[in-house]
Amino acid sequence: MYGLTERETALLRRLSPPWRIQRRLDAMDYDVKGAACRSPRRVLREGRVQCMDGALFAAAALRVQGHRPLIVDLEAEQDDDHVLAVFRVRGRWGAIARSNYSGLRYREPLFASVRALVLSYFESYFNLRRQKTLRRFSVPVDLARFDARSWMTAEDDLWDIPEHLARVRHVPLVTPAQVRALATVDARMFAAGLVGRAGHRPPSRAAKGRGRARGPGAAPRPAAAPARSRARRAPSPPAARRPSRARR
Repeated sequence: MYGLTERETALLRRLSPPWRIQRRLDAMDYDVKGAACRSPRRVLREGRVQCMDGALFAAAALRVQGHRPLIVDLEAEQDDDHVLAVFRVRGRWGAIARSNYSGLRYREPLFASVRALVLSYFESYFNLRRQKTLRRFSVPVDLARFDARSWMTAEDDLWDIPEHLARVRHVPLVTPAQVRALATVDARMFAAGLVGRAGHRPPSRAAKGRGRARGPGAAPRPAAAPARSRARRAPSPPAARRPSRARR
């Protein structure tokens, strides 16, 4: 099926209902550097994912189970993008995702629209300066358009898929006025979001007392010098967006 072996197909079919796909992704090693964009076949073999290939794996499993292989790109300012594999059950939307942030993963199929689903990620979508950064989301992209590319079984990296995501239409999630009024993330929610983050060291008691939040194993960055992967572009309208491999 779709170029997969019988064994691969049977394994993906067993990951039902969709929360089992999430459990499988969460059990895999996280590729912090985003060194590859693997096909679902490679993910099964290597047991290693980042955000993008995690979404591809989830979409492939959903497809084998009878869903359309749909992904949605979440676009942020001063932060990395994120990608969801989305699905519908009884007319309600849910999502599967692999992230280095604990609040940006699975959503039960409870949401009436893709917009409502994406909004459920807003409070948990923040950078290491505790800024809420989610701004736009893409229309769902059906990965069947990449079947000629053999996206489910390819041995080479699939960077052309995130590059396509960067070009599709994105819908604003918040207005400029709402952005200006945003609060920073509460210290407790910030700490909760980093639980399980690869390379993260929980802050010491003394650091907690001072309200300081250390990054993943590194000293705090000055406000004027965001992390390398998070400074890929200045705030700009979607039309000016440049494709990037950076994902959460």
